[in-house]
Amino acid sequence: MARGSLRIYLGAAPGVGKTVAMLDEAHRRLSRGTDVVVGYVETHGRAHTAVMLEGLEVLPRREVEHRGSRLTELDVAGVLARRPEVVLVDELAHTNVTPDDADTDAGHEKRWQDVEELLDAGIDVISTVNIQHLESLNDVVESITGIRQQETVPDEVVRRAEQVQLVDMSPEALRRRMAHGNIYGPDKVDAALANYFRTGNLSALREIALLWLADRVDEALERYRADQGISEQWPARERVVVALTGGQGSETLLRRGARIASRASGGDLIACHVRSAEGLATTDPAVLARLRRLAADLGAEFHDVSGHDVADAILDHARGVNATQVVVGVSRRSRWQQILRPSIASEVADGSGDIDVHLVSHEGSRVGHRRRRTGGLPVRRVVGGLLLAVVSLAALTGLLVATREGHTLSLDLLLYLALTVACALVGGIWPALFCAVVGSLVVNWFFTEPRGTLTISDPPNALALAVFVLVAMAVSSVVNVAARRTEQAVSAERESAALAAMSRDLLAEPRPLPALLDRARDDLGMLRAVLGEVRPDGPATVVASTDPALPAGSPLPVGTAWAVDVTVDDGVHLLLDGPPVAAEDQRVVNAYAAHAAILHAREQLVRAARDAAGLARDNAARTTLLAAVSHDLRTPLSSIKAGVSTLRQAGLDLSAEDEAELLESVEESADRLDALIGNLLDLSRLETGALRAHHHSVDLLDAVVSTVRTTSEPGRVEVDLEADLPLVQADLGLLDRVLANLVENALRHSGAAEVRLTAGRIGSRVELRVVDRGPGVEDADKERIFAAFQRVGDSPQGDGLGLGLAVARGLTTVMGGTLVPEDTPGGGLTMVVSLPLALADPGTTTDTEEDA
Repeated sequence: MARGSLRIYLGAAPGVGKTVAMLDEAHRRLSRGTDVVVGYVETHGRAHTAVMLEGLEVLPRREVEHRGSRLTELDVAGVLARRPEVVLVDELAHTNVTPDDADTDAGHEKRWQDVEELLDAGIDVISTVNIQHLESLNDVVESITGIRQQETVPDEVVRRAEQVQLVDMSPEALRRRMAHGNIYGPDKVDAALANYFRTGNLSALREIALLWLADRVDEALERYRADQGISEQWPARERVVVALTGGQGSETLLRRGARIASRASGGDLIACHVRSAEGLATTDPAVLARLRRLAADLGAEFHDVSGHDVADAILDHARGVNATQVVVGVSRRSRWQQILRPSIASEVADGSGDIDVHLVSHEGSRVGHRRRRTGGLPVRRVVGGLLLAVVSLAALTGLLVATREGHTLSLDLLLYLALTVACALVGGIWPALFCAVVGSLVVNWFFTEPRGTLTISDPPNALALAVFVLVAMAVSSVVNVAARRTEQAVSAERESAALAAMSRDLLAEPRPLPALLDRARDDLGMLRAVLGEVRPDGPATVVASTDPALPAGSPLPVGTAWAVDVTVDDGVHLLLDGPPVAAEDQRVVNAYAAHAAILHAREQLVRAARDAAGLARDNAARTTLLAAVSHDLRTPLSSIKAGVSTLRQAGLDLSAEDEAELLESVEESADRLDALIGNLLDLSRLETGALRAHHHSVDLLDAVVSTVRTTSEPGRVEVDLEADLPLVQADLGLLDRVLANLVENALRHSGAAEVRLTAGRIGSRVELRVVDRGPGVEDADKERIFAAFQRVGDSPQGDGLGLGLAVARGLTTVMGGTLVPEDTPGGGLTMVVSLPLALADPGTTTDTEEDA
């Protein structure tokens, strides 16, 4: 039985219309005569979705008893019994309900497992899923939205689908749908718009969905090419590579390439300067710098590559950057020169394959005069092979002549053949051919009758010499080809190792972008690697760098001739400083650039998520403030209003006690209102850094006694301070606010117990302790109690905005002191205020504006 096909509507966010799109597809198939049924579709109370279900056969759902409620799930057995051609199954990531009855068949844990069973039965399935439910994106979505999705589906399940269609909508349009009540009910709209459905969240989810689907499209394309046996490149857009030599015609070629690229919408222009792999510089550095500036003016990337063979290097680079066209200059060469040695332009054209080659005629072209080498080995090995051949031939010949009577011609030929193989292993084809030819002449002269001449009297000996030369040439050719293949294998191994290391290690790095640059510098043998950003409205700056002299945010050095300058993203470039990059390593460079683009985008998303989290905290703080202010400021105002209104009633006869009680209530409410407003103002000044502390020498005992008199219950406060305490350095007004907040907080939490104040000198500071006998605070909450709008440990009926301790710590810090909580022995909480001793000059005043 053939497996059924799976079609998935992938939603960029909840509410974009993926279920409606699925139902629309069902109606389209039904109109063509396809047997379509609805296995499970969730309308979420949306009228338009419910209307779309009309005209479709809806199969009964399976009822499950769960925690006293009857819930419904997809009935897989019912679908298999009905055996339709196509079944609709909504919410692929859904977790199935577990029955209370252990004897009841629970079925699969996940709905996607139900879908797999239907597919195995040969039934086509159309389903839906949101991008935030994909397992691989769970952490990313949580970092952006602050919400972790509990229901996920493995990426492989979605990737195996024959068709994945993205259902998308702009953030603004989706928010309008939400505001009009087309997604959630009116009671949930405001909270959704302020939290999950913020514009930044929706934009990030949309981009993630597009990137994920683009990767899936690339996978499908590669799978199609593999199935069809297609090995040619399929470039998605025009990329024009201009081969430059540094001659006066190079600028003409570059401008011609720019015109060709401009004709292709969105075409890329890449300037490729090829130099000898042996490091022989043939271009004046000033000319090279001028070409770099021209390439930048034309909007082209400039790559400086090296290669043993210029034509091969150009083509390797072109294939590495997935080029569609190559522009090369034709050489001014005679017909005999063309016959004896083809020009580089013709070799590029012959080996281009599916890449179009433009041969541009220009004045003074130097394309045909570039140094090139056809061997697969470096020059130093070729020279070493020739030296080995000369020295070894002389030594072997002298040895064999001295022992002429002890060996035969066949042994002589084998020894010279072994020497030829050794020269081929060391220096390649040319030393081996030299050794073979010279060795055959030496054998003919010294060891073949008649000796001392190049004449061979015995035909078998002539045949042996001919076979010797042929075998030596064949061995030399094989060694040379092996050297080329080894070089290519090493390059491919380095490329694959670099790509594997990036895929395996970089995402686990705490700072992946600097780690990527370090790896690129080491793998490509560069001096330094820099990721720079060029902004049209400002100077070029460093994003990340391997050079300690170029930290992030510093300006990019001007005038540096970078060996590699690859565009990573809009305005972002990967810059490598060092020797030219070999053309065959260009794919590695592009891989590093691609990873740099991903990591740079990832860092931007993390920063955006951090900013969004900050905004969410600010919104939460504002919401909390408004809720608290609306209640805690209204309560004393109501008391004041009620007391004043009662006193103003002309016909009401109040006793002296009642009138005094009302006046006391008005005064207490006014004092409470004044304290609340004062704390709000102090917190605002602390957060903006505008609070100023005027330091004076303060008598702590006088300050404490004065503050205690103004508290709500001075009779419950015991002051146990020594009379000879040294003076402290503080702002008397701010210190009064600190003590008042701490004492009122202690009174509120001590119940009927007294609050005790003690003080003592410790070194160069004085510690004041406000001790209560209340319930105390857990160690985990000791820092949280100083956060604004927090009432840790308060009873549900507790009043106040939760600002007292936050303001007290802030004011203490401004005065140069500290405020820390400690456990009271026997139960309760002790607030310890530590202040510095007074300055030598009591009249000294210090202003500090930004300590808060």
